[in-house]
Amino acid sequence: MNLIIDVGNSFVKLAVFNDEELIYKVVVKLNDVIDEVNLINRKYPLIKKAIVSSVGRLTKKDISLIDNNFDLLILDTEINLPFVNCYKTPKTLGVDRIALVCGSIRQFSNENVLIIDAGTCITYDFINSNNEYLGGAISPGIRLRYKSLNNLTANLPLLESEMPKHIIGGSTNESIHSGVIFGVLNEIEGVLETYKHKYSDLTVILTGGDTKFLSKQLKSSIFANPNFLLEGLNFILQFNSNE
Repeated sequence: MNLIIDVGNSFVKLAVFNDEELIYKVVVKLNDVIDEVNLINRKYPLIKKAIVSSVGRLTKKDISLIDNNFDLLILDTEINLPFVNCYKTPKTLGVDRIALVCGSIRQFSNENVLIIDAGTCITYDFINSNNEYLGGAISPGIRLRYKSLNNLTANLPLLESEMPKHIIGGSTNESIHSGVIFGVLNEIEGVLETYKHKYSDLTVILTGGDTKFLSKQLKSSIFANPNFLLEGLNFILQFNSNE
């Protein structure tokens, strides 16, 4: 069994895999990570290996406590990866994006794949049929857009995500919902059209916290999998365990 710890910008996801089967998943706040790790360790005593992917602030003390209980792998750009990294600044490539690309190798090896991760940011990552990672794009996610409108203006309110009924907003709130949600949807659809024009055999994966919300609205054919990053991390751990 493997323990997967994904430290994101807002929350921490922990998952337990039995080989390739996801058998447990929980989302906690950063301060609750070690308590949850201890609970998981008691509940699943057969866990031997763990991987940590951190784009947040997991402390050295936390890492040490996890390392004391498991054979720990820290995900960074220096470990063995199952793809060719053609990113111009490979050391700046986020570990979350590395995990997503590895997830695509696991499921769609030697295919042209675009991975859209809709979370705090929306990231686009492209890997070609030669298993070469070429890069992608980063833009603000849904919540970030709502928060930016509130934080950087004097009078606009902070709203919860809501699918607008019409493109024309009849009030300030409706206009914000229309601008944010249709803006994101049109951005994604436009990116997909651009990629498909160049790669007619493109496979598209949608993952991240807003997967369920967005997948219902997108017109394009996609594979929606909110656990794709966790699966990619588990694959990285297996890949490095077999080296």
